[in-house]
Amino acid sequence: MMDDDITLVREFTATNSEPAFATLVERHIGLVHSSALRQVGDAHLAEEITQAVFIILARKAASLGPKTVLAAWLYRTTRYAAADALRTRRRRQSREQEAFMQSTLNQPDNETWTQLAPLLDDAMAELGETDRTALVLRYFENKSAREIAAALRMVESTAQKRVARALEKLRARFVKRGVTLTATVIASAVAANSVQAAPVGLAVTVMATAAKGAVIGSSTLTLIKGALKLMAWTKIQTTVVTSVVVLLAAGTTITVKEIQERKTYSWQVPKADYDILYKTQPEVRIVATKFNADGGVVADGSRGVIGIAQPVKVIVQHAYQKYDLRTVIRTDMPAGRYDFIAKITNLPAINTNWTTALQNEISRKFGLIGRYEMIETNVLVLKVANGNVAGFKAANSLRQSFRQTNSSSSSLAIMSGPGLFAVFDQSISTLLPLIEGRFKIPVIDQTGLSAHYDYHLQWDEKDRDHLNSTGLQQALLDQLGLELVPTNMPIEMLVIEKVK
Repeated sequence: MMDDDITLVREFTATNSEPAFATLVERHIGLVHSSALRQVGDAHLAEEITQAVFIILARKAASLGPKTVLAAWLYRTTRYAAADALRTRRRRQSREQEAFMQSTLNQPDNETWTQLAPLLDDAMAELGETDRTALVLRYFENKSAREIAAALRMVESTAQKRVARALEKLRARFVKRGVTLTATVIASAVAANSVQAAPVGLAVTVMATAAKGAVIGSSTLTLIKGALKLMAWTKIQTTVVTSVVVLLAAGTTITVKEIQERKTYSWQVPKADYDILYKTQPEVRIVATKFNADGGVVADGSRGVIGIAQPVKVIVQHAYQKYDLRTVIRTDMPAGRYDFIAKITNLPAINTNWTTALQNEISRKFGLIGRYEMIETNVLVLKVANGNVAGFKAANSLRQSFRQTNSSSSSLAIMSGPGLFAVFDQSISTLLPLIEGRFKIPVIDQTGLSAHYDYHLQWDEKDRDHLNSTGLQQALLDQLGLELVPTNMPIEMLVIEKVK
């Protein structure tokens, strides 16, 4: 049947045969749809990904070689399409994905599969091409050892050993993710659950868009473009690695690590810059810095982050959105400084899942994870001490007068300087970083002030080398009616530790 797949591909390429393509769709649509559904946890999006994958097959059919194992090729292409889709739709919590899988899979005992499903495709992606193909054929496509041996062009006994070794590698990947099951249990669960019947009617839709040239929706077209970019990038990476192997075989001393260290990316500049963040293509990467001076960090909650010459601790804190006063380190941190970028979309205000992507890269590169834990510590509680102080004004009532005297910017939101902190149309939360920075202790807002206000503080302070924190505290009380109350209480902290 696997040789027949390529025969059908050739027939479709030569004559644009709809029956040949329909046979391929019918044969493999369950594999593609199930894989997509597992990875994105969204039935509608999984259908779009399935359409995109078969459209890509129609477009790339002529380039598939005679040794191509189509099931493995489709599985890998689904991975690319799903990865691109997840840049805008990735679930923030694996718990949600597990709940979705549990509600949609109709199996008598889903406990093991519920553990494996959210992790399966990431773990498969870490395997080598031959190992992944062997597992797809054995447990996704239910092929015999003889069929696998024919597809991989090896003897049957070698194919059986390859499957066993690949399964053990997969089990090791699950262990790293906290799932400790035997290889036999994993094999049984994957074989029983990994491929489900695609929704009724989806094959007809796929045929209409992929083989018959019907109009493609914009979201599906976006998935196709994203998947093709990832496929092209992966091909480039493979070419680079192959070139390195050739150089090594020729007796040179260059290594893969040296090539990576010598490469400079377009976003690696001496100082982090918002313009570069906005203009650079989506990418998630951490590389050893080539710069001597700290180049700072710029972050946009909707688009991503770039940091230059930063310690690992800072990278982790940006990935988990917790900073020094709310971070506990329970492991040795890697030495050195790194440049890093995390950007998963060129569009603003889509999502903030670059944080998840950066967390995954930190785990892969350094073996570090962060988790949130309630830890009792010293804090300052910000409370209303005098509600009669008229320090908070209606939003935008002060902006014009401050703009005329202090700035030419009509979009001014916050002004700060020695002895001055002015806020326009903002919540009380904008005040907390100022207080925490001065007193070096977490500040908890218990004012109950939830609206947006204009307010400003002024106190006697010469410059940043002569800070007057006592004056700031008194200004808070006199001008805004707010007091700082020291106490001890549990707060959410970021705990950095080694991957178990």
